Amino acid sequence: MTHKSSRRTFLKQAATLAGVGPLFLSSRAWGQNANDKLNIAFVGTGGISGAHIGEMVRLGVNCPCCCDVDESRWGQAIDNWPDAKPYRDYRRMLEAHAKEIDGVMIGVPDHHHYPATMIAMQLGLHVYTQKPLTHTPWEARRLVRMAQDNPKLVTQMGNQGHASDAWRTLYNFVRAGGIGTVLETHTWTDRATGWWPQAMNRPDGEDPIPANLDWDLWLGPAPVRPYKEGVYHPFVWRGWKDFGTGALGDMGCHMTDGTIWTMDPDAPTLVEPVLVKDMTKEAFPAQAIVKWTFPEKDGRAGFAQYWYESGLKPEKPERVEGEWNLPSNGTVWIGTDAVLLFESSGGPIRTWPEDKMQTFGDVPELLKKCPNQDHYAEWLNAIRGTDTTKARFEYSGKLAEIVLLGNVAMEAGQPIEYDGRRMEVTNLPEANGYLTKEYREGWRFGL
Repeated sequence: MTHKSSRRTFLKQAATLAGVGPLFLSSRAWGQNANDKLNIAFVGTGGISGAHIGEMVRLGVNCPCCCDVDESRWGQAIDNWPDAKPYRDYRRMLEAHAKEIDGVMIGVPDHHHYPATMIAMQLGLHVYTQKPLTHTPWEARRLVRMAQDNPKLVTQMGNQGHASDAWRTLYNFVRAGGIGTVLETHTWTDRATGWWPQAMNRPDGEDPIPANLDWDLWLGPAPVRPYKEGVYHPFVWRGWKDFGTGALGDMGCHMTDGTIWTMDPDAPTLVEPVLVKDMTKEAFPAQAIVKWTFPEKDGRAGFAQYWYESGLKPEKPERVEGEWNLPSNGTVWIGTDAVLLFESSGGPIRTWPEDKMQTFGDVPELLKKCPNQDHYAEWLNAIRGTDTTKARFEYSGKLAEIVLLGNVAMEAGQPIEYDGRRMEVTNLPEANGYLTKEYREGWRFGL
């Protein structure tokens, strides 16, 4: 059988087997010994994947292969693992090396997260995928189901704060009733302003494609468009709807992790685009405020979550006295008994009344601390079977779906009523099209 026909057969099988178990069971990926030196492949070797590579070097893994559509970005991986075989197409890499890989780290533009992750899981490989887990809510729900159908696979979304003592201290304090009944949370970020462009239109014309870049592979599942120097690659893709998820997708899974983790809500019943400034057909808005309304669950009252981006911040609550100087990124929790400020950097928690944490008494350790607050070691140790604290896709997929529903509401341009059980917008049928997207031929994995 030729490589071409073998590849065609593989892609056809992969596209039909999502949710019924992995296509192959990697002989290395199951039942690891605690002392094994793991083999980790990289989908993406530039950008955030540079951090992946640095952490895996620190933790002493092997790398048999790596992939990036831009050959000029292969260097860090090859410099650290000279024998690693480089690829441009992760579909080919995973097909060729599945039986010698334990896990895959995926750090590429958002529109590639789902296909790369789904292929790896179908091949029986453990997966670490950067935030946001997916490009659309439908993709997040699909990966949750795949993880549920394959419980031995170790799945983790890139969200370093999830391993921090700061988030877990917050979790324990709020769950123990430290601020009373939670009424609202308000989360904000300074992005996208000054980080990447948003609110733009597609430029005219096209530029020559650099020899080091495979532009067709970079587009992957997205619709074909001309290459323009410095407009999409590298990094500035985040503001474009076909490739990124905007400021909300970039920072939402980091910043609202504490809220979703602590409150453990069911799907929101209502998502409202409170403010959407200068959003275009092609790109996310210059500024936005979004509100999610969550229902009552297990005796806990429903609550509202607000999101502010690109420099917008919440107003000072009535119960807060004195100056209201907020950091560039953070969350304010409003409860019946207190107001709490949590900085995204993991700085000290501040409350109003200011002595609330001191007078509350002992806070039970409902959630244990992560050893060394080491997010990356969590994933490797879980593969080895020595750590079970990492965040599986069952959680991070839910978090990503909630976050990305904010983009759906912004695209709809009006409040959307959401039935999470059926994954359906009930008041605006046309908005259901924003829950998913069209895929180019050759990229329809698990559809």
